[in-house]
Formats: sequence, structure tokens, C-alpha cells
Amino acid sequence: MIVDCFTHTWESGEELGRGAPLNGRHVLGLPDPAWRGRTGTVHHFASLQPASAAIVLGFKSHYLGAEIANRTVAAYVSNHPDRLIGFAGVDPSRPREAIDDLRHARAELNMRGAVVAPAAQDFHPQNSQAMLVYAEAARLGLPLLFHTGVRLSAATKLEYAQPVLLDEVARELPELRIVVAHMGFPWVQETIALLAKHGNVFAEISWLLHQPWQAYQALLSAYQFGVTDKLLFGSGFPYASAAQCIEDLYDINHLCHGTNLPTIPREHLRGIVERDSLSLLGIATQQTSAPPATSPQPAEEELEAL
Repeated sequence: MIVDCFTHTWESGEELGRGAPLNGRHVLGLPDPAWRGRTGTVHHFASLQPASAAIVLGFKSHYLGAEIANRTVAAYVSNHPDRLIGFAGVDPSRPREAIDDLRHARAELNMRGAVVAPAAQDFHPQNSQAMLVYAEAARLGLPLLFHTGVRLSAATKLEYAQPVLLDEVARELPELRIVVAHMGFPWVQETIALLAKHGNVFAEISWLLHQPWQAYQALLSAYQFGVTDKLLFGSGFPYASAAQCIEDLYDINHLCHGTNLPTIPREHLRGIVERDSLSLLGIATQQTSAPPATSPQPAEEELEAL
């Protein structure tokens, strides 16, 4: 089974607000213009092969004026429930709204996880009100993907993107399944420390493989620390396809040819590609059951204070 854990789709650059492409080049620093003109759902679904399932991420940022609407993502996913899983975009900078969005996404839209981006949403990830949002995600059984967001826009705030800031979140909410996007690049070593420390913290590898040397160092460090079993495959569509990323991943050891550099065993690379990420994250396609109550609802006075 191959699960692509990080994909986006949008029909208009206006949905990205201040994270939209600028001056013929995107501030992501990713290859350009190969992905342009293929950001919509038709191209997304055509790009899935050889993945058997893909997570499609919503996105919401009042700070950037951006929204890939949850309802739009859910409608697309509902057309392919055997292959697509929707993650709701929520913005904890407005915590009461974010909690309402989580509940609506789970109960009404059948979305199976959520995504936040502190650097692109202008909030500190340890903020006490944001912690209430995370607690609600845990109560609803929704894994939470933390988008580092450092390359979405020049306006993003790097001080809020560092993976080490998620250590408190993982300590306080050990039942919450956390996914760190892009292995927390450029703070890869912080991410690896989190993976080794917390059982329910994972990382996906999109946006790395177009930088072979950085990807090699990140994956080698994960292997040497014994945490490759916590790495999930992600393509980062529309900036790359699943097929190209898998090819690049299997080819990563070519950098070692003719040198004394250590290689990453192929079975560990294959493990990343073929990992049953849906089971690790406690989600599945075509699941419509009521959300589990893993913890009590937030006290009403806490919500009223938001």
C-alpha cells in the first residue's frame, strides 16, 4: 500500500492569498514552472499513481488571506472515497472558529484529520488557546498535521515554525497523533528528536526530494537514529508527483557512489514508500462512523473565553 500523505489542490491562485505565486516564481523555492497549470482536481487525481490513497489538505489562514475551503476539499474527496482522505484546514489564531471548523469537518464533511500552519497563521504553537484546538482534535480522533509553512510566503514567521515547539504539545496531549510536514525542514534534526521521543509523532517527507543532498542527509540521520519507521511518504502535489518522488527516493543512494559515504538500506526506503500510514494515523477511507470521544469536551467556560 502506498499512501501519499501530503497533497494540495486548488483551482485559483486567489485561494492562496499572500501565499500565491509571485513574479513567475513561487517562494517555495521549488522547481518552476513544471507544476503550473496543473493544480486542479483533474490533474490531482491523474497524478495519484502509483499511490493507492492520498490525503488532500485544506488550508486556512486569516493572516495570509488564504483558504482552500474544507467544503470544496470534502466534495472532491467524496467523489473518490476509496482513494482520497480529506484533512480540514483550521486556523487556531481564531480558536473558537477553529474548534467549530473541526467539529463541522468531522461530523458533517467526514474529514479524517486537520492541518495547521503556525508560521503561516501568525500564532505560537504552544499558545494556550491553540492547545484547546489541539485537544479538540484529539477528542474527535483527528490526527493533526503541522505544516511548517516556512516557504509559503515571505510573510510567514520562522520563529513559529520550529518543530521543537511541538514538544510541549506532544507531552500535554500524548493521545494526539501529530504529523510534522516536510520533516520540519530546515529543522530536520529537531524533528528527528521528536520522532525518537514521542510515540505518536510522525513526519512526512514531501518538498525534500527535489534537494537530493539535503534529502540524503535527512534520511540518513533518521536511519542512524532508528526512526525511519516514523517517516511517511508524501509527494507535495502539485509541486511534484508521487511517481517522481518514489523514483527520487529509491535513487537517493546514488550520491554515495564512488565515495565512502554510508548508504541508506533499500528496505528502509521501501518501508517509507509502502508504509500503512492510514493505520498509523488511526484513519481509513470510506469511514463514516461517529467520532470517538477520547477525552471530555472542553469546559464551556474555556470556550466562552475564546
